[in-house]
Amino acid sequence: MWRRILALTIKEFLTLLKDKRSRVVIIVPPLIQLIVFGYAATFDLKQVPFAVFNEDSGIVSRQVIAAFRGSPSFEEVEQLTQDREIVPMIDSKQALLVIRIGSRFSAEVLNGHPAPIQIMVDGRNSNTAQLAVNYAQLIIKQFNTDWVASHGGRPPPAVIETRAWFNPNLESRWFFVPGIVGLLTLLVTMLVTALSVAREREQGTFDQLLVTPLRPVEILLGKALPSFVIGIAEATVIILVAVFWFHVPLLGSLLTLYTGIVLFLLSAIGLGLMISSLAVTQQQGLLGAFFFMVPAIILSGFATPIENMPSLVQDLTLLNPLRYFLVVLRGVFLEGTPFHLLIHPFVAMASIGAVALTSAAWLFRHRMY
Repeated sequence: MWRRILALTIKEFLTLLKDKRSRVVIIVPPLIQLIVFGYAATFDLKQVPFAVFNEDSGIVSRQVIAAFRGSPSFEEVEQLTQDREIVPMIDSKQALLVIRIGSRFSAEVLNGHPAPIQIMVDGRNSNTAQLAVNYAQLIIKQFNTDWVASHGGRPPPAVIETRAWFNPNLESRWFFVPGIVGLLTLLVTMLVTALSVAREREQGTFDQLLVTPLRPVEILLGKALPSFVIGIAEATVIILVAVFWFHVPLLGSLLTLYTGIVLFLLSAIGLGLMISSLAVTQQQGLLGAFFFMVPAIILSGFATPIENMPSLVQDLTLLNPLRYFLVVLRGVFLEGTPFHLLIHPFVAMASIGAVALTSAAWLFRHRMY
């Protein structure tokens, strides 16, 4: 039995490697997507364009503006001289943020009185606007602290000190890149698996399998093993790039990580074989794979928290293996989560994989004859 399965597995590998397009699909797009996602998928803001309308000529206002100019998060694009210049500056998107300092600002601060600073932000992209405001508040808070330390005065009665666990620098890339490991592994595995049986039918070689000594289960295993090996190799390469190129810390155990990878691949391969068993042509297999992958990525928690989704949608995510794999990836990478704390996602992925592989075997047997 295993000799026949091995022969079919080798045949599948040769089919993939002989086809130039298949080689390109397996190797090139995942690496390109990893680099693009790793640099583009970030919530961090760099060089936010801002304009200044300073009605005060005092030294304090100049120090505040200098604090913004010295921040790597902001880039000054214009100094305004009239009130009516503010609206066109934001409306034309030349500046995301305008800082307005009143004429009595320095005098009020030097007299020990609170002095307001007005910050006007382009709110068309609410997430970007909120981040820009948070950055501005941090700069002003640091200015207040430095001013009290150097000029005296009463410090605030309570000071909040924030410490971020698992991502002390709050690098959003550390959050996204482990998720990309799951996303690209799913992409490659599903494409390879979903096209395997459909390719046989389209090329007319499927009937040849029927006259071989191979049983349906053996053919199914022969189709699944190449996808499994490719998935392991693909995940390993992406993990190496994440650790050594993007410098994302891998704090957990490799045993825990690869247990999650193996269980996730079993579920992804089972779903891919289900699609491939139903597809008659490679185009149908490709469309079926993307029909599954797009909702799977959206409902996985890759970019948006599952807790913010409606309750019905949250229930649907329970059927998504990528949801559980992202928990494993981010837990092992950033938190160093031990094996026993990830039993729930392991069991969930194993259950999905068992149901998917069983369904694929049933479909394969009934679609074969």
